[in-house]
Amino acid sequence: MCLILFAYQVHHEYKLIVAANRDEFYQRPTAPAHFWEDHPEILAGRDLEKMGTWMGITASGRFAALTNYRNPRELTDGKRSRGELVADALKHNGNIKDYMKQLVSHQDLYPGYNLLAGDGNELYYYSNIGKQLQKLEPGIYGVSNHLLNSEWPKVQKGKEGLYQTIRADKEELVEQLFMLLQNADPAPDKTLPKTGVSLEMERMLSPLFIKSENYGTRSSTVFLMSEKELQYVERVYTKDTVKDQKFTIKL
Repeated sequence: MCLILFAYQVHHEYKLIVAANRDEFYQRPTAPAHFWEDHPEILAGRDLEKMGTWMGITASGRFAALTNYRNPRELTDGKRSRGELVADALKHNGNIKDYMKQLVSHQDLYPGYNLLAGDGNELYYYSNIGKQLQKLEPGIYGVSNHLLNSEWPKVQKGKEGLYQTIRADKEELVEQLFMLLQNADPAPDKTLPKTGVSLEMERMLSPLFIKSENYGTRSSTVFLMSEKELQYVERVYTKDTVKDQKFTIKL
């Protein structure tokens, strides 16, 4: 993922609300969200190049998602795929805090990342750049390709949009969240971060929803967790089509 917006324990019905965009090169082979044949309890899309994932849930209510930390000067040769971090978090049989704690000793194995993992009762954040494991308090959060709640325009716009959307408490919550994720307005130049890429690329990467010739938002996902039910809705974008699929899991 390149943008994860989430509201944790602040809504009267949903303990966790997630709205996220996955940005990737268009040619990278990807499977849409499905229950994995080799791990039937996992519902997630899959990167068919490395066989990891960017976001997913389990039938028991565990959630995990990841974004890359943008640093064009970082040396990545010989490092492992970040997508395995999400897959391993979903496969982990023990307490998710224990899984997150052990990442601290393995932080140099992967390129820079932000990882979220937990459920409606405990949610953790760890970045091998920030190097501090956090148990998150109730609130509204956003993470893109920098650290959690950084003041990037897309993160600030996304958090405000998420707050206004859940505050309105409309019946069409899922569709309202998709509308937020599809905002393709670029940020003003004066607000753009300086991450080491060109100004042209910073402009291209600045909207919530990214479109370019070779790279962009491949899918959007909305995840709602209540006491009794999980709703996982994925919207996949191709050159000519938009396809939705919805999964509902009773707890």
